[in-house]
Formats: sequence, C-alpha cells, structure tokens
Amino acid sequence: MSSDSTPPDALATALRQLLAPLARLALAQGVTHATLDELMKQALVAAADAAHDNLPPHRRVSRITTATGIHRREVGRLVDALRDGAARLQPPQRGHASELFAHWRSQAAYRGADGQPAALPRQGPAPSFESLAHEITRDVHPRSLLDELLRLGLAEHDLASDLVRLVRDGFVPQGDTARMLQVLGRNVGAHLAGAVDNVLDTGPRHFEQAIFAGGLSEASLAEFRRLVTDHWQATLRSLVPALEALIERDAAAAAQAGDGPAPAYQQVRLGLYTHAQPDAAPAAPPPSPSAVPTEKPDAPDPAV
Repeated sequence: MSSDSTPPDALATALRQLLAPLARLALAQGVTHATLDELMKQALVAAADAAHDNLPPHRRVSRITTATGIHRREVGRLVDALRDGAARLQPPQRGHASELFAHWRSQAAYRGADGQPAALPRQGPAPSFESLAHEITRDVHPRSLLDELLRLGLAEHDLASDLVRLVRDGFVPQGDTARMLQVLGRNVGAHLAGAVDNVLDTGPRHFEQAIFAGGLSEASLAEFRRLVTDHWQATLRSLVPALEALIERDAAAAAQAGDGPAPAYQQVRLGLYTHAQPDAAPAAPPPSPSAVPTEKPDAPDPAV
C-alpha cells in the first residue's frame, strides 16, 4: 500500500525491479513459491511487530493483522516463532578470513613496491603470512587461516618456494555457494536497507549515489571495469586503515571510561558495485554522449 504522496505505479515499478533478481535467484536455487511466501510473511510480520512493539501482545496481533493483511491465526504463529528465534539472532560478524584478506590488501607492510599485495613467506618474522595471521587473531592457527583462503580460492601456496599469494581482488569466495549467498545477503541487504531508510526518511540519511552511462562498446566496458577496480583498491587502501584507527580509538576511550554505561556502537558497510546490460538505445551513439550521475534519492533521477 502506498501513501497519498507516492504514485502507486512508481511503487509497483520499484518493487518489480527489486523482486525480479530475487525471483531469478530463487528459480536458480530451486526455491518454490511456498517457501518464498513463508519468508515474505515472516518479514512482513517481523517489520510490523517492530513498528508496534509498544502495544500489549493481544493488541499487537490485531494491529499486525490489519497492517499486513495476513490472517490473525497466521500472525499469532509467526509472532510466536519470532519470539522463540529472536534470542538466537546475532549481528553478523566479519570472519577471520575476510579480515585477514582486507588487512593484506590495505596494510603497507604487506604490499609490494607496486602497491599490490606481496607474496609472503608462509612462516617467519614480519612480513610473513604467519605474522599477518597473528595480527588478526591468535585464537586460530595461521595454517587454518591459510587453508580457509585456499579452500575459498582466494590465495595460492607455492610449495617449492613456500610463498603465499593472493589471487583475487575481492573477498567473493568461489566454489562455496553458502558463503557467496551470505555475501549477497549482507551486501545487498545493507544497501537496500539504507535506500529504504532514505525513502521513508526514518533517520540520518545514508550515502547513496550512482553513475549511469550508455553507449559503451565491449572494449570500453572492459576498460571501465579496470578503472573501477583501480578506484576500489585505492579506496580500500585508504579507508581500511582509517576505520581500524577509529575502532582502536573508540576501544581506548571505552577502556578509559571504566565501569560507566556501555557505549552505543554502530556497524558500517561501504560497497561499490557495477552492473552492465545490453543498451536499449539505438545502435548509433548520441550526438553528445555523457555519463550522468544520479541525484540524491529524494530528487528525480535524470538517468531514468
């Protein structure tokens, strides 16, 4: 349902654009309508429950039924399931392997003269894979972290030289569907949550910008992808050390505060994505081709 200020066609169009890739993923993974319907009902009830958490239980079920259109008996079942599972839900934590991967790519001590991650001796004093692993955690043996990177296809180990090299630019595991789906859910979920917050104006605005361009040949598209990779690596080298410094500063401040009230920590996620598809424009290029940056979410999008 849309508000009076939201054109129904605009909302329906946006929802179709969001649902189309989800439907493609579900079909590819053999997920049926019954499963999707159950997941959608769970999500609707959870959102409505959070919106009315100040109401007593008997009134809350009625309010959720009214808001979602789901039968009262179904709402009661889903609310009970939500209550049973809420205590087990934990915020997503970054794994040791992904933390090590980011550290390797961002820290100058572990990069070569060309700025790229250096090949590291498996053992020995810094810089080595062993020292890198110990900077991330001493609860997991370096060999176990190496085995995980090898399993995910993110690194290779040359037995002859006993050197370890990164072989991928981004932490998107290959050959591990469960982990790839986890990456998809967290990254796309965070982006979508931020965009929805911006549309609903429910708090401080999240940064959300994009660039749109058409009329690119395959050769130009390949060059564009190289440019994006270079810019992302520069961003990674700049922001990861800055974020680590901020985290260390906050931890030191919390330690100095002693037994005072626990600070309200925040999680952040920053990403960069590209998507290419056949251009619907005529084969002939426009007279004055240009790349158009999209406006802020509350302004018309000139790329549409």
